[in-house]
Amino acid sequence: MSIDEVAEAAATPAARDSQPLLEVEDLRVRFDARGRRVNAVNGLSYRLAAGRILAIIGESGSGKSVSSRALMGLLPPTASITGSARFRGTELLELSEKEWRKRRGADIAMVFQDPARSLNPTMRIGTQITEAVRAHSSGDKKAARERARELLRLVRLPAPERRFHEYPHQLSGGMRQRVMIAIALAADPKLLIADEATTALDVTTQAQIMDLLLELQQRLGTAIILISHDLGLAASYAHEVIVMYAGRAVEYAPARTLFDRVRMPYTQALLGAIPRLERPPHAKLPVTPGQPPDLTALPPGCPFAPRCSRAGDDCHTKAPPFAEGEPGHWWACWHPCEGAS
Repeated sequence: MSIDEVAEAAATPAARDSQPLLEVEDLRVRFDARGRRVNAVNGLSYRLAAGRILAIIGESGSGKSVSSRALMGLLPPTASITGSARFRGTELLELSEKEWRKRRGADIAMVFQDPARSLNPTMRIGTQITEAVRAHSSGDKKAARERARELLRLVRLPAPERRFHEYPHQLSGGMRQRVMIAIALAADPKLLIADEATTALDVTTQAQIMDLLLELQQRLGTAIILISHDLGLAASYAHEVIVMYAGRAVEYAPARTLFDRVRMPYTQALLGAIPRLERPPHAKLPVTPGQPPDLTALPPGCPFAPRCSRAGDDCHTKAPPFAEGEPGHWWACWHPCEGAS
């Protein structure tokens, strides 16, 4: 069974009867600058069905955000992108900038980490949402403004009529993120990429935003790629999970399978760093030693080997393949963990 078949088997019956919404195969992203080549993404493959939530998890620098920006055509000219990313049968990596302007927001939309930097501080909230609506519709300005108000109500922004006329600095961080979600939904996209969309928020607001995304996903049937370093979010909201390290996928499974039977030591290390109530008061959190690898000079073996307590001699000489070790569960490790996490 291939990884594509695993994702298809995990989807709902309605999704299995149709073509996948997004198919990513052997995606590779390189950056060339000052005579150095950064291997940011190294052969990422996955498949996402309509109405599903895929979490891509990993430390900063693991390649998860770069891979999502490649899907949106948002990488700089120094990036070299190979592989394939098909959205409803259309190859995204071959689109011109003119074609991308038609598809961004209409087919695929993105919510970024810091809404304060994404919103124009000199424009009122209503004006910014109205602009997003008019960019993908032929209606007049009055209809666009009404659609903007409808979107503010959809994302449950408190006092939407008043907020419509306010500036970003007058809103809290959670409110600004709701505005960003409203802008992303302006043209009813089929795929929403949430790139660390809750990282800058407090825990309570984070839960509210995630519950909102889940509600919208269920109501509108939008597929979501949830990019985060937070395994707790993935466990609570995702259908499938990809764990990335050094630009490649190192573990993949349906969420329940992955968290019940962690196989990759890196995934286990991420789980171990999550605070738990059963730990003694003031106990130190487990720490993974070392630093992530230099993406300009990846080691010949497993990139995680220098930081892994289970590494053997073979881990330092030959990179393990990303293979299906159990039905529906893939990992890249010569000496996987045993038993439940």
